[in-house]
Amino acid sequence: MASLSVKPGQRFTLPDWQSNSHLISADAEHHRSASHQIRQEALALRNDTGNQAKWDECDSRTRLNDRIKSVNRWREVLAKCITDIDLEIDALTKVKEAAENAIQAKNLWLDVAIECLTFRESRRNIDVVRDPVEEELLKEVKVIEKTKKELQQRVDEAFRQLCLLKEARQQLILDHQHKVEALDIDQQCLSFNPTSGNISFKVNPTRIPDGQLVLSLGLSQPPGHSWGRHKHLVAVCEWSLFSPQTNNELEGQRVATEFALRKRMRDMEAALDELRWQEQNTLDEIAEMEENIRQLEEDVRKRTLDLKVAHTRLETRTYRPHVELCRDPAQFGLTAEVRQLEAAIRALQRKRTESQDALDTLYRQLHRIQTDIGYKTNSLQLDNKCMDTRRKLVIPVEKFDPEVDAVNRTRNLPRDSQLELA
Repeated sequence: MASLSVKPGQRFTLPDWQSNSHLISADAEHHRSASHQIRQEALALRNDTGNQAKWDECDSRTRLNDRIKSVNRWREVLAKCITDIDLEIDALTKVKEAAENAIQAKNLWLDVAIECLTFRESRRNIDVVRDPVEEELLKEVKVIEKTKKELQQRVDEAFRQLCLLKEARQQLILDHQHKVEALDIDQQCLSFNPTSGNISFKVNPTRIPDGQLVLSLGLSQPPGHSWGRHKHLVAVCEWSLFSPQTNNELEGQRVATEFALRKRMRDMEAALDELRWQEQNTLDEIAEMEENIRQLEEDVRKRTLDLKVAHTRLETRTYRPHVELCRDPAQFGLTAEVRQLEAAIRALQRKRTESQDALDTLYRQLHRIQTDIGYKTNSLQLDNKCMDTRRKLVIPVEKFDPEVDAVNRTRNLPRDSQLELA
């Protein structure tokens, strides 16, 4: 007589088994829904930060272009001023030289007049008179000296004006050089892009350099489940009674048991189908979440490159010379862009962490689903083996050929098959 083998340990009720399956499905739905919500939020955040970064970079580029045009316009004005002041210096120098030549020429006239007066001083006695000739000579000397004095004043004024013009010219040339350097720096800043090889993070790029002038702008476990500790008692089959009544009872029990087994197997297959569907959906959600994380990391990388560009532009612009080192609209725009990019990177990194947490939850849920699929697949195989074993009740033992290997739980090979051992 065969003895009944009862697996030791806790046994669960069918409602517990159904509740566990429903709980796993509900958890999978909940976690996928949460993951989907995070992906949608991440997509919106990536779109917002990407668009904001593009607009900020475009705004900074526009401000740099405007600044370049403005500085270039002033550079041209300064160049024209330098040309005009050079012409003025040349003209004034010629006037000064002409006045000096006129003074030099008047010296001869004065010498002649004085010499004449000196000669007339050699007159004697009654001839030493103040005649019209002497008066005209004295008038001539006075007029020449007055003319020389006025010419000398003009020469002095021209000299002082030349000094002022040359000083102004030196300042204009220096300012012109500063604007040329500022143009080169801003054009270099304009050429920076995320693929440039010379961009990097800078230390405190939004600082205000010493001496910087301000240019007037005038211009946001599911709930704990307590499994019931029920013990399912299985009665031992007594094969000592072979009366028709007992046989009918056993046949009815056999049919009922096989019906229950088939129903249980159908329920198991349905639960497996549901779990496999949940598994596939969870795998799909995991794939989408991994792609979402990859895109978030790519957006962080892009925003980081944009931030390096803005840092490099700000740092480079601190080398503008003299009065060109001013807080112009381009400087304000780049500073705002840096702060916006830093906020965007922090938001993207937070969303990436949130997405990674959701992905970890999905992986844990997937492991739970796959573990339960393993349990149910094993149970289904055992029930199949039970159904196959119960064929002994309707098939003579000598004709019984099990379809399932009791040890390996696999289909048996045909009896006439030959296995070759290597």
